[in-house]
Amino acid sequence: MSSKTTPEQPLPVRTVLQMVGGWIGKLGTIWVEGQITELTARGGTVFLTLRDPVANVSARVTCPRGVYEATVPRPVDGARVVMHLKPDFWVNKGSFAFTALEMRPVGVGELLARLERLRQVLASEGLFGVDRKRRPPFLPGTIGLICGRDSAAERDVLENSRRRWPAVRFKVEPVAVQGPYAVGEVTEALRKFDADDDIDVIVIARGGGSMEDLLPFSDEALIRAVAACRTPVVSAIGHEQDSPLLDLVADVRASTPTDAAKKVVPDVGEQLTLVRQLRDRGRRVVGGWLDRETAWLAAARSRPSLADPVREIERRAEQAEQLRDRARRSLTGSLDRAQDSLEHLRARLITLSPAATLERGYAIVQRPSGDVVRLARKVVPGEELTIRFPDDRVTVRSDPAP
Repeated sequence: MSSKTTPEQPLPVRTVLQMVGGWIGKLGTIWVEGQITELTARGGTVFLTLRDPVANVSARVTCPRGVYEATVPRPVDGARVVMHLKPDFWVNKGSFAFTALEMRPVGVGELLARLERLRQVLASEGLFGVDRKRRPPFLPGTIGLICGRDSAAERDVLENSRRRWPAVRFKVEPVAVQGPYAVGEVTEALRKFDADDDIDVIVIARGGGSMEDLLPFSDEALIRAVAACRTPVVSAIGHEQDSPLLDLVADVRASTPTDAAKKVVPDVGEQLTLVRQLRDRGRRVVGGWLDRETAWLAAARSRPSLADPVREIERRAEQAEQLRDRARRSLTGSLDRAQDSLEHLRARLITLSPAATLERGYAIVQRPSGDVVRLARKVVPGEELTIRFPDDRVTVRSDPAP
């Protein structure tokens, strides 16, 4: 198109719009899924906006009343539908819209099947893993509350939290909690609180509702935004039986907004009772220990060594004297016995000595070497011998053999 136009030879608007209309007309028809918003009826035409369920993208759709009324059940604002659309371009106004040829509501069973497939995909990515969940602080300084405007969920969380801990602080971000704008507003509030350093925990709360009303809290974009949060997130959506995917990705799942207050804020009465119990337990432990130590000290002081230390020293002195006397007696007895043995041995030696033998009238024959001659046949003829008497000695020579 640009190659055929110049500033000197421009195309008129009608020609350009006709060319755009011709190009759009070649696109044909297509089946599209989305969420209905801004539904209005004028005459024989129903006008609506078809919004993307994930991205913030939408398109205008005109639907003949006959096509709309033929859809059972008739769609309302917030309904998920599948539409057979034909793109149309109005040359006179230069506007673009889709024309609905057929409309089919997305049934509950199909929605559940799609949610289950989405749950499996997110679970395979680890977004629901227990290891990535964070524990909220015991006593948060400030709580970020995302809820509907002037909703019962907001009152439940605020009143129960302040009843449990009156000093708790809140920052409340009112948002749409159902309909086409819910996902975008909740996600934006979530990112705002996550960037606030004063916020210690974020609570997303909504009262009960139908499955279609709770669909925004199973939206993939919101689930991924919660998974990316640095701040712990508490999910308090609907009632106990409701289970949007937000419950699986949140760090803490509360069955109701009231339960969220119990899980986020400690009860001051319970904590005071716990402090008293711990204090009493500490007193009992310390008191018991002091009683045991006092009893041990009294028992130690009652012992004789501490009751009368001098008497113990005297008793030990008596034992030392007894042991000393016993040692002396033992040593004296040993010396006496040794003296008797020595006298007896001396007497024996005197009795057996050569002098004693001579005193009894005997003589001793000895060789020059001093050896005693005990047998006559042992004497060598001509050998010189000495004969000893008690008072004298004589030297003789043995007779030679004849």
